[in-house]
Amino acid sequence: MKLIKLAAVALALFTLILTIVFFTWWVFKEPIVFGSAKFDQISWIKLASTTQNECKRGDMAYDLQRNILVKGVRREAVTALLGRPALEMDNAIEYDLGKCMHVYHGLLVFFDAQGRLVNSRISSH
Repeated sequence: MKLIKLAAVALALFTLILTIVFFTWWVFKEPIVFGSAKFDQISWIKLASTTQNECKRGDMAYDLQRNILVKGVRREAVTALLGRPALEMDNAIEYDLGKCMHVYHGLLVFFDAQGRLVNSRISSH
């Protein structure tokens, strides 16, 4: 009986530690996975059509999202900076980042009714 209680406590402790590690990684994954390079417009445009690099534009996405894409910027200015998006909707556009961490990612940029940037986020498909 003692052995079963000890195993249950060990399993509960292991589960707790695993949960803490996972959620810590989840909170910090964008800067770690998508934040290793500064945004460079020429590289961004060149990498749009390449298939050689799996996470082709992912390295620049975090810097772009945090430092370049500011609230209130007009949609036309965003497309002038980033080029043609992979997907266009009424209130959002998406740019392909490539296959990062075995999953395809995109940079979603959201606009209000007047065409001004409201928010951006990295999405997975």
